[in-house]
Amino acid sequence: MPGTATYSQLARRPQMDALRMLVWVEEPRFQGFGCSECAWVFNPSGPPAGNSLQEMKEYYERGRDKEFAMHICREHPKLRK
Repeated sequence: MPGTATYSQLARRPQMDALRMLVWVEEPRFQGFGCSECAWVFNPSGPPAGNSLQEMKEYYERGRDKEFAMHICREHPKLRK
């Protein structure tokens, strides 16, 4: 039977970032994917690459997902209204 966690055990755990999700963002000057927890948005670095529409879509999604996974929310704070 597992024991009860004590405060000292909980304090030593690494802090988890808030659960963030890739979401669709629609603003006056931007439509695309962004982070649910910060102001990060995906801006492709150039035109779609690939030999077919399916390949272009896969490269786009792979690049988007990689950048999303690598971004740090603290570096993209949301503006307060």
